[in-house]
Amino acid sequence: METPGSQTSLHRANLERVVRAVRMAGSLTQADIARSTGLSAATVSNIVRELKESGTVEVTPTSAGGRRARSISLSSDAGVVVGVDFGHTHLRVAIANLAHEVLAEDAEPLDVDSSAGTGFDRAERMVGRLIAATGAGPGKVLGVGLGVPGPIDGESGVIGATSMLPGWVGSNPGKEMSERLGVPVHVDNDANLGALGELVWGAARGVADLAYVKVAGGVGAGLVMGGRIYRGPGGTAGEVGHLTLDESGPVCRCGNRGCLETFAAVPYVLPLLEPAHGPGLTMDRVVALAREGDPGCRRVIADTGRHVAVGVGALCNLLNPRVVVVGGEIAEAGELLLEPLRSALTRYTIPTAARHLTVVKGALGARAEVLGGIALVLSEMGEPALLPGSAPGIRPVL
Repeated sequence: METPGSQTSLHRANLERVVRAVRMAGSLTQADIARSTGLSAATVSNIVRELKESGTVEVTPTSAGGRRARSISLSSDAGVVVGVDFGHTHLRVAIANLAHEVLAEDAEPLDVDSSAGTGFDRAERMVGRLIAATGAGPGKVLGVGLGVPGPIDGESGVIGATSMLPGWVGSNPGKEMSERLGVPVHVDNDANLGALGELVWGAARGVADLAYVKVAGGVGAGLVMGGRIYRGPGGTAGEVGHLTLDESGPVCRCGNRGCLETFAAVPYVLPLLEPAHGPGLTMDRVVALAREGDPGCRRVIADTGRHVAVGVGALCNLLNPRVVVVGGEIAEAGELLLEPLRSALTRYTIPTAARHLTVVKGALGARAEVLGGIALVLSEMGEPALLPGSAPGIRPVL
């Protein structure tokens, strides 16, 4: 029987520390594990040997710094996790194992005006189809991370009124999808998932303090502080799209006037270019035209960068992140957006906040949120179910 402070309890805690480090990183060398957990090299070596013998981890030869090393990852047979991203115009699903390998992924258009029930039906079908494609058997699905473009109430799990999916306001996607799939479902807004995706897989790997600013159908930020997502007590931290730029400006979907979103979000930016380029213009087309030298498209993208700098500057002065990652459709413009953004930041940030700041384009593009959903599951699930001798967890219906 384990008692607090006993050798058995300490050993169990060390096992969990090693499994968590590997789970969050995907794979680590033993030296990396020792550095990240603070355990001695000898302790890590013994724990890895025990976990390998139990089938919890896999060990493969690799190299580090020109020397032979061993890469430790969770067993490919330990289970799979699911990411689901409900966007303004799309549904994307990905399946990954605990070694961070994406096993299956697909996306399809989603009508923004469709009901929550229609969206849940389509997500359920896509998840089932992709799980079947991976060959994962019953009981192997450990959880789902689901993202929506709007604030989620931290206590109730209900979608807030400023969601980009108006037919979903008041719904509880976590509860609904958990009942449908028979597994735990963790829900967050798309900007938070984008931050997690870039933190684990993309442009912010190894960064403990960052902001992910998504500029697409809306404008929002995911905040990572000390390596963890900061949501605030009501789950609305990072809503930079609703900072007021002009009290007499356009009416925003939140009910206020002149929010940053009304100057930078795609639905407000595209109409500026329709007189020159006609209706039906997409942001992908605007970016392509800007790269070809179209002066109007370049001007609109540059102006968007300067507007976004107001929100980024406020984040930097308040939170002092080391890295700001810019994602969303308009981020594909790269330096056409980022150079004006960085230049304008000098007007909105104090020197000490700007001195250590790096602003970069996201590395994952449209996949940031769905990979962030996978990362959300990996961060929320506990180690005990993965350790040798543990009782089985929830058995999914998939």
